[in-house]
Amino acid sequence: MATNKIQTGIRFEPELLYKIGVVAKDNKRSLNAQLEYLAQLCVKEYEDQNGAIPIDDSKLYRK
Repeated sequence: MATNKIQTGIRFEPELLYKIGVVAKDNKRSLNAQLEYLAQLCVKEYEDQNGAIPIDDSKLYRK
């Protein structure tokens, strides 16, 4: 399946990764989907407090 999502490598302490995996399973999400959801929540919270983050198309990561 083709996707426009960018693959990254993130380092986690084993215990934290395990716990996020448990949360993901409880939410019926894959680990990747759970991490993406958490990142979206983080950005929304930041933007709610600080205003929208402008997007500079020249700085977006592209394949």
